Order: sequence, then structure tokens, then C-alpha cells
Amino acid sequence: MTIINADDFGLSKSVNKAITDAFEGGLISNTTMLANGGYFDEAVKLAGEHNFSHKVGIHFNLTEGIPLTDDMKNCAAFCEDGKFHKRINRLKPLNKSEKAAVYKELSAQAQKIKNAGFDIDHADSHHHIHTAVFIAPIVFRICRENGINKIRLHRNIGIIPSYKKLIKNLYNKSLNKKGFLTVEHFGSLKDIGDILPDNLEIMVHPDYDKNGAIIDRRGMEDDFPTGVPLYSVSDKYGTELTSYGDL
Repeated sequence: MTIINADDFGLSKSVNKAITDAFEGGLISNTTMLANGGYFDEAVKLAGEHNFSHKVGIHFNLTEGIPLTDDMKNCAAFCEDGKFHKRINRLKPLNKSEKAAVYKELSAQAQKIKNAGFDIDHADSHHHIHTAVFIAPIVFRICRENGINKIRLHRNIGIIPSYKKLIKNLYNKSLNKKGFLTVEHFGSLKDIGDILPDNLEIMVHPDYDKNGAIIDRRGMEDDFPTGVPLYSVSDKYGTELTSYGDL
């Protein structure tokens, strides 16, 4: 089975359109939504109009944009001037107030998506913060409280330094031990070789380049997204897509 999940739904107008078009073209099978994204309301509308609301999960966010909660806006470990500052130390333990702020913020993000009418069945995060050692237990708690039973793995395909493999393997084993469902392999399009592993999730970031082509976004240049064409995995590998709902 192969799942292709589009991150960042709700981030921008172009991302929302690219994700919608990717669903229509059979290029992706799931997406995860940014509750604090600037185009969240538009994303909600598009998912309903194009009948993929049942394929929307949550993209937990502690690194970009404006938080939903005041406690997080005032938490220096994550924010500056009321905005996420992107400078998370993933190995630094959180103190009591920081843990409380993270819990309130991520709970609010889950609640906002549920209030918009989505049954959230799978979770991942912006910049993979759900895998950070002192944030992961809070994410697990929030997922249990909100009936979310599927969580993205730590990346385990492609080129990975040896010292990172241990941390990633420990995290991935903990998902199964804690009763969460997931796949066996996870990575991006650039991690994929000539043969797809079985039981795989591929992460993509659909957007449009300056020529209007739909791409897997990997950067920006002259205010335009850059990346590689978002190709059909079935055309390249002869595999049919499945979704998190089928796990």
C-alpha cells in the first residue's frame, strides 16, 4: 500500500489550489491541515466542495504563523512578538509552563479542525515537531483525547546519518507500543529509489511554480515556489494509492 499525503493544507491560496488539483488528478490520497493557516477557511470550503473532507488530517504546528492561544503567543521557547519563531530546540526538556502552553495550543488546533466538521483520523506536523522527544508525549495525549489513532512515522528511508537512526527507530517503535496505527516506511519523493517499499507514506508539498506547473515544493526563488514536478506514482511505479482511512 502507498499513501501520498500533502502537507500544509490551509497555508496559502496557491497551496490550497494545488492540493485540490492534486486530489482531482489522483496524485495524492490524503492531506493534513494547518489549523492556524492563513487560508484555513478556504481549505475547509474546498475540501467540502471537492469531496475530500474524509481524507483530511491534522498538521500540528509550533513553528510558523500565529498561534491560536494566548499562552503560546507569550511562550518564549516557541514565540517572539506573538508569532512562532521557528527556533525550537528539539532536545531541550520543556518546563511545566511550556508543556502547558504546548498542550493548550495543539489541543486548540485539533478542536478548530473538528469544529469545522472534520473527523480527524491521522496526524503529522509542520517541520516534524510531533517527533521531537519532549513534544511527542503531548502529541500522543492530544491524539488519544481527540480520537486520532494514526500518526506519521519518523522518516526511515533515504539517506539517514547513523546517529539519527537510533532516535528515529525508538520513536517509530513507540507508536506501535502506544497503540497508534501507522505505515512501515515514510519519506519524501526524493527519498524514493527505483522500487517503492511496501506499506509506505510519501510526504509531498503541492504548489505551483512560476510557469504554473504543479510541483512538490522544496524552496522559494524570486518569490516563486521551486521544486520537482508532482508526478503520478501509479504511472511511474504501477502502484495504486490508498489512504490513512484504509489502515
